[in-house]
Amino acid sequence: MNAQIITTKLYIPVSRSKTVPRPRLLERLNEGLDRKLTLVSASAGFGKTTLVAEWAAGCGHPVAWLSLDERDNDAASFLAHLVAAVNRMAESIGGDAAPPRISPPSSTDTALTVLLNETAAFPVPFVLVLDDFHVIRAKPIDDAVAFLLEHLPPQMHLVIATREDPQLPLSRLRVRGDLTELRAADLRFSAGEAAAFLSEAMGLALSADDIFALESRTEGWIAGLQLAALSMRGREDIPAFIRAFTGDNRYILDYLVDEVLRRQPAPIRNFLLQTSILERLSGPLCDAVTGEGESGARLEALEKGNFFVVPLDDRREWYRYHHLFGEVLAAHLKSDQPDRVPELHRRASLWYEIHGSAADAIRHALSAGDVARAADLIELAWPEMRRLRQGLAVLGWLKALPDELVRRRPVLSAEFAWALMAGGEFGAVEERFRDAERGLETAADIHASMADRVVVDQAEFERLPGTIAGYRAARAQVLGDIPAAIRYARQVLDLVPEGDRLRRGAAAALLGLAAWTSGDLETAYRLFDEGMAGVLLAGNISDAIGGAIALADIRIAQGRLRQAMKVYERGLALAEEHGERMSRGAIDIYVAKSELSRERNDLQAAAKLLLTGKELNERALRPQIGYRWHVAMARLAEANEDLNGALAFLQEAERLYRGHFFPNVRPVPAIKTRVWLAMGRLEDALDWVREQGLSAEDELSYLREFEHVTLARVLLAKYMHDRTDRSIRQVSVLLERLLQAAEEGGRTGSAIEILILQAMAHDAQGDRSAALGPLERALTFAEAEGYVRVFADEGSPMAALLEAALKQGVSPGYIRRLLSAFGSAENGATHKRQALSEPLSDRELEVLRLFRTELNGPDIARMLHISLNTLRSHTKNIYSKLEVNNRRAAVRRADELELD
Repeated sequence: MNAQIITTKLYIPVSRSKTVPRPRLLERLNEGLDRKLTLVSASAGFGKTTLVAEWAAGCGHPVAWLSLDERDNDAASFLAHLVAAVNRMAESIGGDAAPPRISPPSSTDTALTVLLNETAAFPVPFVLVLDDFHVIRAKPIDDAVAFLLEHLPPQMHLVIATREDPQLPLSRLRVRGDLTELRAADLRFSAGEAAAFLSEAMGLALSADDIFALESRTEGWIAGLQLAALSMRGREDIPAFIRAFTGDNRYILDYLVDEVLRRQPAPIRNFLLQTSILERLSGPLCDAVTGEGESGARLEALEKGNFFVVPLDDRREWYRYHHLFGEVLAAHLKSDQPDRVPELHRRASLWYEIHGSAADAIRHALSAGDVARAADLIELAWPEMRRLRQGLAVLGWLKALPDELVRRRPVLSAEFAWALMAGGEFGAVEERFRDAERGLETAADIHASMADRVVVDQAEFERLPGTIAGYRAARAQVLGDIPAAIRYARQVLDLVPEGDRLRRGAAAALLGLAAWTSGDLETAYRLFDEGMAGVLLAGNISDAIGGAIALADIRIAQGRLRQAMKVYERGLALAEEHGERMSRGAIDIYVAKSELSRERNDLQAAAKLLLTGKELNERALRPQIGYRWHVAMARLAEANEDLNGALAFLQEAERLYRGHFFPNVRPVPAIKTRVWLAMGRLEDALDWVREQGLSAEDELSYLREFEHVTLARVLLAKYMHDRTDRSIRQVSVLLERLLQAAEEGGRTGSAIEILILQAMAHDAQGDRSAALGPLERALTFAEAEGYVRVFADEGSPMAALLEAALKQGVSPGYIRRLLSAFGSAENGATHKRQALSEPLSDRELEVLRLFRTELNGPDIARMLHISLNTLRSHTKNIYSKLEVNNRRAAVRRADELELD
């Protein structure tokens, strides 16, 4: 996880020597230690940070402090600083009680898990403070903190200080008694506190009437009182000033800042205004921006004078202005010295560039309007930003540049294309490719003016032809333009030297994906495997792990389930070896493995794998698990005869699906149509056929093979419904064509299903002897690989066919194993319930099925998306209806009654 740590964000702000004691609020904070979260929420200027910092210094527990800023909307920055804050706290404990240091995680995927696991072993209770949480706008960060709260170790207490309520489950925390709240009404100064503040902290001798009037006008708003006090210094007619002090808070603030500034000596006033462009202040940085010296001493003096300067470390090296104060200073700067603003930003940009902070240098260059300098900096930062996958940040910068400037810079144009793809904006990518290619053409034209082309990073420019070809291949694959993907991927191999394993590997993998899309599975596997080998040698571990999904999917289509499982195991071993168990690719492998377990009818193992995938996804801070998990859960629910549950999972999968590099050979709507058929919803299935424009006479392709097999199922169901000769003829012809295409393409997985449907079509017409031929072929293909559910999911008609085949002596051992998978289907829901005086509900039956697994209570609750209390209610009902008192007895009684 490559994020630069800004240590000043980790220091507890130092309390001023003259602060107003607030024992009632400190006691509220102390009381909150027994709960998970303390929320201090109020608008700017209510003293939230001051209060929490004072409490943190004397609460009697170690405190990890993190002052958030806009950069922390990036997950890598947030998590790296979170770990750093806890480490700094742990180091401060010292002695035998000091917890071990948490190693900085290698990726955002592992950060939260490492933090939770390590802090769960801390020997002492501690507090984690997240200050200025209102700057967080990124949902993944909100989700990360919500996950942290859900799994908070008992020795950790979280405090959040913010101007607005965070997007966290506050209602649930309130109901559970896990939340302490301090809001504006609590934070306002009382009349007594206002008097103490004005007299002791601000050094003003005011009458009781003046204090009461000022406290009433400000309604206890601390920032308003402080600014009013600064404005009153040196005035003779204080009562008149207070009488004129009206208006809402923001206008009051504008007025007071103006009054404060006007009464300061010119050097101080200029310093405040000119440094207001900075998010953080240090002596050297302010010297560079103002062009003057002694800024460090001036910052210290401003802090001592209560000029809304907040120290960020205990060495008094870094500061910031109170946010609202700084905003108004910046507005005054633009009004009073508008011509100075660009130059001040340019100076800040240069200082940050020299001191190695490219992002700050770019931001200030853009604020200065120095777009040429910003463009130079962005181009030079590209390789590192690409390595860190910071495409969205780069996209924001590039969109701030004039289009004409970007177009004259070929490297920047290619960078823009990459950033647009990272943001999912594929429509505008082609134009950026053409701009980059024009820059290459200009370079080759000796008569072209250098003004037509600007290059800052010469090395990236020289690699540009291969870079563009690779990006074009990737875009074409996502958009389904397979000929173009092949053409550009081959260009990469022609342009890129042998030693560039990453780009050559990626190109070979894209060629493999193109072959997969066309149905040439053996070529697809060979090319993609070669590509992933190159990617792995180049050190790109995450992509190599994710590549196992594609390789296994190809083997499954070929009917080679055992080889697919070996591919998954190699992928997980690679993930374990490199600490990438929570990478997206590794999580997808757990999900995919569950499908193989389900096919072999090991439903317990499938459920466990899906739960593991979900838990790892939560620990990795991803806001939601992918559509693959929901499809797998639907298939598992279908195997457990929960068709309504299956349909709900598929609807969510359909919502989550986004196009990606792998061909979509099993579309979710087609899977959903199969569930409709199982539910008897023939009209819905026929509507799907019409919407897709499918026909038995269509030209067949691998990309739509699954849909055409689904069409055959719909037509067979229609025949069973209306018994028309035309429907069955359509089914027979379509299945024969599909079988021929699947066998010619080596797609045994498809062939097994098609043969099963042929057998069922013959049996539906009353010709069982004809049905046994394709069934025997399907059994021959399926037995060696351990297929079960492909037969069992067809229900009682298939069970009858298998019984007939068994009487003919066909694969007796295998058929007996298959028939054992039909047990629950043969019993039927009605039979299951009749043995009980009060039947189990569908949800109770789901819970009962999971009782057979090794899942504990919380695991089962998460699997079923219910609370632990709801699970306990279901468990109590199950025990009562089965007349047992424990889980093991419930399973035994269920076996006796053949309930599951």
